[in-house]
Order: sequence, then C-alpha cells, then structure tokens
Amino acid sequence: MTRLSNAQRLGLEVLFEQTQPPPPVDYLKWAKQNIVFSDRITQFPGPYNEALFPFFSEILKSLTPDDPCRMVTISKSAQVGGTVLANIFTLGTMDMDPCDFLYVHPTEENASRWSKQKLMPLLRETTSLAALFPEKSRDGGNSIHYKERADGRGAIQAAGANSPSGLSMISPRKQVQDDLSKWQNNEAGDPESQAESRSKAFIAAKILKISTPLIAPGCRISSNFERGSQEYYHVPCPHCRHLHPLEWEHMRDHIDADHPERACFYCPKCGSEIREHHRAWMVDPANGAKWVAKYPERARYHRSFHIWVAYSPLESWEALARAYLNVQSGGPDDKTKKSGAEQVFYNDWLGAPFEVDGESVDWEILRDRAELGDIKRGVIPPRALILTIGIDVQGDRVEWQLVGHGKKHYRVVIDRGIIDESAGRHLPGFVAHSGHISEQQVQAALSNLIRREWPDCWGNKRRADLSAIDGNAYTEDVWEWARKHPISDVIMVRGDNRETASNLTQVKKEKDKRGRTLKYQRRFFNFNASVLKASLYRSFKKEDPEQAGYVDFASGLGDDFFQQITSERRVQRKNRAGHPFYEWELPSGVRNEALDMMNQAQAAAFRIGINRWTEDEWDALRERLSQEPKPAQMDLEDLMHQPQVNEASVPIAANQSMIDAAIARAKQRAARRGI
Repeated sequence: MTRLSNAQRLGLEVLFEQTQPPPPVDYLKWAKQNIVFSDRITQFPGPYNEALFPFFSEILKSLTPDDPCRMVTISKSAQVGGTVLANIFTLGTMDMDPCDFLYVHPTEENASRWSKQKLMPLLRETTSLAALFPEKSRDGGNSIHYKERADGRGAIQAAGANSPSGLSMISPRKQVQDDLSKWQNNEAGDPESQAESRSKAFIAAKILKISTPLIAPGCRISSNFERGSQEYYHVPCPHCRHLHPLEWEHMRDHIDADHPERACFYCPKCGSEIREHHRAWMVDPANGAKWVAKYPERARYHRSFHIWVAYSPLESWEALARAYLNVQSGGPDDKTKKSGAEQVFYNDWLGAPFEVDGESVDWEILRDRAELGDIKRGVIPPRALILTIGIDVQGDRVEWQLVGHGKKHYRVVIDRGIIDESAGRHLPGFVAHSGHISEQQVQAALSNLIRREWPDCWGNKRRADLSAIDGNAYTEDVWEWARKHPISDVIMVRGDNRETASNLTQVKKEKDKRGRTLKYQRRFFNFNASVLKASLYRSFKKEDPEQAGYVDFASGLGDDFFQQITSERRVQRKNRAGHPFYEWELPSGVRNEALDMMNQAQAAAFRIGINRWTEDEWDALRERLSQEPKPAQMDLEDLMHQPQVNEASVPIAANQSMIDAAIARAKQRAARRGI
C-alpha cells in the first residue's frame, strides 16, 4: 500500500500538523535574517546589527507572545531607530504570526505617504514577504491603505487617527500607534481609545505605541509611558562598574562652550569621565547593561521604555552638546532650525516632553520688572536688532504692538497703541467713525504705522522690518488694506490652536463662496498659537537677562498690557466620551489682545527667519546698526509702493553673506518670492 493511498496516515499527519504549537515568534532573529539597510538611508548599511542597537533586543522580546504584556510604549527622541522597531514588528508579524494588523498614523495623508514610501518598498524588498504580498493593481486585497497576504491569512490596514472609519475597518490582533503625540481627537472622539477598542476581542493582543514627546501635560506618549513600567536603560560605568541610566544633567552641567567636542558624561557614583568611545562597551548587555523598571509590577500588562540619543550610534555626543549650545545662544543647529528651538531640543534630542504648567507669572511681577528697568517706551534698546509689529483687529478698533528681537531668542516689547474712532482726527475734514478695519481713515493710520520710525539707542531712526496683521476676522477687509503694501512689509496671520501644528505655515489655497481662488494665499500664514503661548509663559519665568529666551519690557506700557499678556491659562477639558484634552482658556471678561499680538509679532520674526541666524550674523547686524545707516537699494515693486520717507531708516545689510539677505529689504523680498 503506497503512502498516497493510505487515508488513515494522511489524516493522522494533518492532525499532527494542526495540533503542533506554532513556531516561536522571534522578532530579533527575524530582523537579523530579513532586514538589510541601504547606504542611502543609514551610515551603517547591511543586515540588522544587534551590536549597534542592543537596547532594542528587550523591546522586541516584549512584543512576542512569550511576554504577557498587552501594551508596549516607546517614548523616544528622534534619530534612535524607532521606525525600524515598528517595521520589524509589522513585517515580522506578517511573516511569522500572520493576522489582521492595524498601523495608525496621525492623519490619513500620513498613512498614504507611509504606505507608498515605506511599506510598499519594504514588502517588495523583503524576500520572505515579496511572494506573500504580490503587487496587483486591480487586486481587491492590494490598495494604498490595505495590503492582504496572498493566502488570506492576514492583512495590514494603514489608517489615520483623524478618520474614525479608517480605524474601524478591521479588528486587529496587533497594531502600531505611530507618532502618537501628534494624534488629535476626531469627530467621533478619542482616536486612541477607538484604536484600542478594535483589539479588545483578542486576549493575546499586542499594541505598540511609539512617538517622540511634545508638550506636557497632555502629551499622549508621555502619559502612556507614565502608566507603564517606566523602564530606563542602565549602563555600567567603565571605571567603577556602577549601573545607572545616562541622564542629560550629567553631561549638561559640564559642557565646555568652547570645546563641545569634549562633551562627556560623569559617573554619578565615582565622578569619572565617561567618554563617547566608551558607549559601545557600556550599552552591551554582556557587560551588564539592562533595562530597569521603576514599576516592575506593571510590566505584566504594560511595558513602557524610554530611549534617547545618548545611547544611539546614529548621533554623536558632540552633536548633542552643540545642539544644546545653539539653543542657548540662538544659533541654527541642524536639529534646531525649526522655530521653538528649546522645545525641539527637549523633544528631538532628549526624548522628553516640553513641560508647561499652563500658568503665567503674576502680571505684577512683569510690570515691576519693566518699571525697574532702563528701557524707555518707544526707544529701541541695544539688544533689539530686528523689529516686528503684531496687529490685532477688533470690531471697533485695531491694536498694535512693537516687539524687538535679538540674539539668544531675546524679546522686548517696546511700544503699543490703538487705532480707533479717533484715527485721523488731525486730518482736515475729520469725521468720527467706528474704528473698524474697513474704514478708510483706519487703513490710512495703519499705513502710517508700518512707515513709522522709532529712535534707537544709537540715535538712528528705524522702521519695523515686518508687520503681521490678524487675518482670522474680517479677512477680506484686512486683505483690502494689506494688498496695498509689499509682502516684505505686511503679512496676514492667524492662530492655529492645535499643539501638533507647525509653528509657521503658508495658508493653503482658499476659495470664496463663488468658487474663486482668493488672492491673499501668498502672504497669509498660520502660526501655532498654543505652542507659542506655552513658550512665552516659560520665558516669562526667566529672571536672568542673559538667559536664552528672556523677555523684557519697556516702562510705561500700562497695567492693562501686563494683565492681557498673562490672561490665558492652559486647562484640562474632557470630551463627550470623558477623555481629557488641553486647551487655552480666557476667563470671562478678560482681554488678551496683548498676548495675541505678541504671538503675531513672533510669527513675523519667524517669517523673517531669525531662528536660523548664527551668532556671527547677529553680531554683524548689531555692528551695522550701531553705525550711521545708509540708503537702501530697493526693487521696482517697492519703489511703486514706497512713500516719501527717510530711506536712511530702512535697514540694509553691510555683510550680505553673513546676514543671509534677511535684513537687506530688497534681498528679503527676493527670498520670500521663492515660496
């Protein structure tokens, strides 16, 4: 009797195969066999090398069925390889433990970009998966957001947290919640809860939450980390073998500003120097390095890990020190070119949330600081090298605020004023009016404002370099005035209260009720009002004038100014589902125009690009301003709009290669037209 004709034997063999336990899921082993890095994307091309990232091995183990935890949270800095972990978990699952898998991004747009630029190439290039995920354009199991295994045993659903329907497409046994800190509530409520609920039916579900922190309290990844086991990677001192985590303070307090290349950690026990060449030895588990949980009892359900650039071979300790020094000095380190450099350093380098308590200092403290200082209202102090005006539009008036900016993120409020029904009183034929932005006399007064000159401490007269007017209300009336002036003199802005928004972005094309594209898009910008307020409130608490981010005030601004600029609070709310979120609150009956104008003036400074200037560029600008000014050369557009004013007040660049065309008005305009 042949084997093929032995039905009983065949039945027993099938029964044996089906009753065998599944093969072990080993993500680390799978990564070594399947992940190959290209030299285009990393400085360490070739197969996955555990020796470079030994701290990932335990995290990968926590994602296997052998670890009882249901949730794994990774709070991390940028450039530590977190995306690689998520990819190994996703692709390794599809190969070794196939199931329905949900990969959630902050938005559907992010999900589409990830699928096209990351997922599809990985599926194509990973040998063990290429045959399981054939690319058939008309196959229902293959779309941008949905990739199904050819045998139907599993699928990957890419979704955006902003889309409740995308989160409900499948019931996944495993999922990744990527860039969790950037998730915003959607129309159905809290997307994090919605995603987690999709895996409730599975006892052995695994949910990986991964992100760089943003602002706390209210940061999703930080909140998850605190609810978990809170594990830190402890490494041995190469001198005394004391086991400890690498903490930023043990480097920060010893950085030599003149020699950042000497940056090192100091052992908290023996005080010896720990140099960067010790790092590879320290992070090796063979020498005692290991993850240590602050709350080990939570690890059965939720393991949370924190990892930052000090451990990673992808960044040097010198680069870390230079980034810190650039934040302190106001310089444009490669990782701090974004506005809000202090927050970027905390988030991207330290992997730490930018802590905000939501309360400003008492307004009387700021007022007393101003009155005890030596800055006179309306006189530009020596540290104010760039001038911007924030303009707030109300129903019966227009308010303005002149702010100076200098090295090390210095700011000073120099002057303020109101344009109301009295505007134009000195002109012949004056007729009282409402003070609204649509009034001709109000627009004329605004035009005079942006041409106005203020004296500086060197005896010169200077105009504002850029004005930013609130375009959120009465937009068409604001545009009617703004369009009469060059874009290098006036931009329109509006606040975006999402904490995940960019600090300054150009408004997308908008259309009126008739479907016509509005023409103000080129000079209209959104700014992150929430983050700018948080940063400003932190700066208010700085008492040392030499500290980066210090805010100064001229005397005589009035009590109401200081009451307004400290008027809002960041408070916790709960949505209909009972999930907490944070927003800025203005108490009833309190005004906040001064706070809004401070942010508008800051948005104008970002538009000029001062956050990218080096210390040498600031010094060159100061040297030029302290000398006798010269007439500026203007382009044709400016000559068409330029009134007859003292051109000696217009800033020019004595050293264009250093100032980067940001001060010379003609060069500014040319750069801005490149948007």
